[in-house]
Amino acid sequence: MLSTLSAALITVTFGSAAFAALQPIPGSITYDNPNAMLEKAPAGSTFFHTFPNGDGRDVREIYKVNQDKSVTLVNRTVSNAS
Repeated sequence: MLSTLSAALITVTFGSAAFAALQPIPGSITYDNPNAMLEKAPAGSTFFHTFPNGDGRDVREIYKVNQDKSVTLVNRTVSNAS
């Protein structure tokens, strides 16, 4: 019984992580190019990308460089100024 419950919780946890992944928006590096790659950045490093969202506020995204040099969007904030 306990192992079945543990397996169910692991499945829910992994499923939730995939569901909660940030989706690119217009202006995101991966919006029109989901296979964006960086040739010279070390795997595991992060970088910022800032762009206007069209209503006077700035969007700041943080990307992580993966082992295969692809990038993953890991965080997004929008400025309060408008």
